[in-house]
Amino acid sequence: MPYDLTDLQLYLHVIDTGSITQGAERTHLSLASASARVKAMEHALGAELVTRHRRGVVPTPAGWLLANHARIVVEQMSRMRTELAHYSDGIRASLVLLANTSATETLLPGVLVDFMKAHPDIDVEIVARQSHEIVAAVNEGRAELGVVADTADLRGLECAFLRPDPLVVIAPPDHELTARDRTSFSEVLKYPFVGFVEGNPLQDHLSGRAQPLGLRPRYRARLPNTESICAAVSAGVGIAVVPALAITRWRSEHDLRTVDLTNLWAQRTLLLCCRSWPDLSAPAAALARHLTPPTE
Repeated sequence: MPYDLTDLQLYLHVIDTGSITQGAERTHLSLASASARVKAMEHALGAELVTRHRRGVVPTPAGWLLANHARIVVEQMSRMRTELAHYSDGIRASLVLLANTSATETLLPGVLVDFMKAHPDIDVEIVARQSHEIVAAVNEGRAELGVVADTADLRGLECAFLRPDPLVVIAPPDHELTARDRTSFSEVLKYPFVGFVEGNPLQDHLSGRAQPLGLRPRYRARLPNTESICAAVSAGVGIAVVPALAITRWRSEHDLRTVDLTNLWAQRTLLLCCRSWPDLSAPAAALARHLTPPTE
């Protein structure tokens, strides 16, 4: 079958977006060229790869099979470019690490500085996503490594422990919640909240946890980072749910109290995940070794 790499990348973009138009845009092709390529792939196979509807396209059984193989091929090509970059003048190895909010704020910044200092030939980009989105991306070969909470469905992935990562409620010292040591998420939803801006992975996660309860927290403010949230909570603007370790560095500047959450989903652990440790590219393997604590 005369499929080239552009065909496979186009097809994956079409499947991921459910649209030939959007797939064409992501592959930087015209709609006419993209449509012709998909039809040529179907003609070469002798079977339909997508079923076309007014709202877009969905893969056929043959299309799903092609997508699985195409992801492997595209991933291997990306890995080849990354590893060969070590031997190409003027080109550096580049690695994307997907991570949830807690990891981006409390774990990765300092660790990555040390890693990049020790590996001047590797560039690292951190992309914040919800844990379940990270798991899907790693499973599908769109990313080699992800840092997630263990509350995500990690079937099919290999994982390594990083550290505990519980979520807690923070409140000003005179708040009535501080009279107790533990509380449930449903009990705190009656109080005014301070949260992260929309689109923040942790913010989206908390919204998802509130919906089944039939309750919606009232946000008085949505702020860009943990520091500003701690300042607002200390001033009495509202309460917040944040990773316990995220507030450690700000407690000396802001008068805060913490209350543990009783919900099982709040008792999290951070994990590093991938599809297969032996199959990682050299830069990803080096980063994985740097991130995971040594075993005794």
